[in-house]
Amino acid sequence: MLTLTPSQTVGPFVAILVPSQDRGSLVTERTSGPRIVVEGMVRDGADTPVPDALVEIWQANAAGHYRHPDDPRPSADDTFDGYGRMHTRRDGRFTFETIKPGSVTGPSGTPQAPHLVVGLYARGLLTRLLTRMYFEDEPSNGQDPILTAVPAERRTTLIATCESEGRYRLDLALQGTRETVFFDV
Repeated sequence: MLTLTPSQTVGPFVAILVPSQDRGSLVTERTSGPRIVVEGMVRDGADTPVPDALVEIWQANAAGHYRHPDDPRPSADDTFDGYGRMHTRRDGRFTFETIKPGSVTGPSGTPQAPHLVVGLYARGLLTRLLTRMYFEDEPSNGQDPILTAVPAERRTTLIATCESEGRYRLDLALQGTRETVFFDV
């Protein structure tokens, strides 16, 4: 009798399968908006750093416009495409230099708090995980329709702490008590 082959994970091969074409800096000298640094660490269920993950970010520019054909408003900043990709280092850390995004309008016309969309590929995963990163010093977080839909006790896993002026930190936990909220989209 024939049986189906069970599904398998890719293994610890992200660095091999996705060549290192890291785009850790999203800005140029001409990019508009307040410069920020976003850093963090990817950890597994045993709270161990994941040295072979791939973190991607996608964000609006400082005026709240995406450089994407589905954004009906033209982006006035052609120096910023809003996309970055970074392999984690041996210690599981990643760093992006970017700008603080502006507020965007959600599908229902409701304003959303400034945020980054974060994608994560790592060993043991069958698909990319998606989450968001909000900024702890952003007053509009309390009205964001996505963030407020997350149970209050889990929201902190989506909110980056401000470590110093223009420097934010958000660690991504794949499992465990501080597991990051990932969205099923």
